[in-house]
Amino acid sequence: MVSVVQNVAIDCADAYELARFWAAVTGCPMERGAAPGDRETQVELAEGGPVLYFNQVPEPKAVKNRVHLCLRPETARDGEVDRLLALGAVLVADRRNADGTGWAVLADPEGNEFCVLRSAAERA
Repeated sequence: MVSVVQNVAIDCADAYELARFWAAVTGCPMERGAAPGDRETQVELAEGGPVLYFNQVPEPKAVKNRVHLCLRPETARDGEVDRLLALGAVLVADRRNADGTGWAVLADPEGNEFCVLRSAAERA
């Protein structure tokens, strides 16, 4: 027997706004009927696949994530980093190397860290 990942749960102060950010990051839709003030909502990553589930909690984020998302953009990594910064992400650590390897560590508007890796074309 195995288990299937249903969702990745992300605690947050504003479920709707953080889901809106991640919907823009991934280009995937928020769940139908989501509205400002919802205490929980989700972003549907793929038909029948796992979702990003946002759950409003009273306590703020206090330390580094133990689990985080790693994004592989369809376009060049550096251009994607610029796009995500324009959406409201913050650069936490720049692990990019002069030879093009490495990644960038960003944080979403509530401080949850995530990485942006090289695209498949950049890895080729």
